[in-house]
Amino acid sequence: MSYWICTTCGVQTDEEAVQPTTCRICSDERQYVNPDGQSWTTREAMVASKNYRTTVTPEQPGLMSLVTSPQFGIGQTAYLVAGAKRLLWDCITYLDQTVIDEINQQGGLDAIALSHPHYYATQVDWAEAFDVPIYIHQADEQWVTRPSDRIIFWSGDRLELAEDLVLQRVGGHFDGATVLEWTQGDAGRGVLLTGDIVRVVADRAWVSFMYSYPNLIPLPATTVAQMARQLSPLSFNQLYDAFHRIVETDAAGAVARSAARYIDALGGTDD
Repeated sequence: MSYWICTTCGVQTDEEAVQPTTCRICSDERQYVNPDGQSWTTREAMVASKNYRTTVTPEQPGLMSLVTSPQFGIGQTAYLVAGAKRLLWDCITYLDQTVIDEINQQGGLDAIALSHPHYYATQVDWAEAFDVPIYIHQADEQWVTRPSDRIIFWSGDRLELAEDLVLQRVGGHFDGATVLEWTQGDAGRGVLLTGDIVRVVADRAWVSFMYSYPNLIPLPATTVAQMARQLSPLSFNQLYDAFHRIVETDAAGAVARSAARYIDALGGTDD
């Protein structure tokens, strides 16, 4: 019996004796099945290969990024936010004892929170390694491929994990798509961590929004307008996305301007 990991998206399945025939995440139109065919591995095989390394890098006081090299799966960045609680924001697949020891030496984890299903990765392995809960929005419960009692499905549009760490459900990419508001980040000016619910584009003064990034399916203008309305009350100067792209200043303004540009490009309105 193994917990199989899809090599395309990096998300782990529930325990099965043989490799599954399909990946629920990649079979959805927001992701894709590898043109060379579905393939699987396990975390044990990844560790035994000695091909991978997850690096923990300081970004600013209270914030560290976690990246695996060589790239595996989607290749996202996870973040460890050391606020009033120590929170792992989004997840990456590769986890070994070296990473566990390094994080524990720096204070460990108190919880894990996810933006959306593409970054569920080996979240249960991480939760078990650090003995912490996982927070996922209830609207995305159907996409959990490895159930666990450690998963807490929350509802509504806002969940305060700590006085300076707030989950905000904004929808869009997925029904339960969530961003993390870190109010004390950037020396108190505020940081928003967005996965790719809001994604920083090549011009770092702008962001964008999509239903499917690999398949280039846009979101309706009305959906982006609603996302912008939900984000507008938040105060944040910087924005970090899932691919280590950063809006360094006036990120709230960048989100508002980008939403307006997106809506205009689709010929929609903000109603």
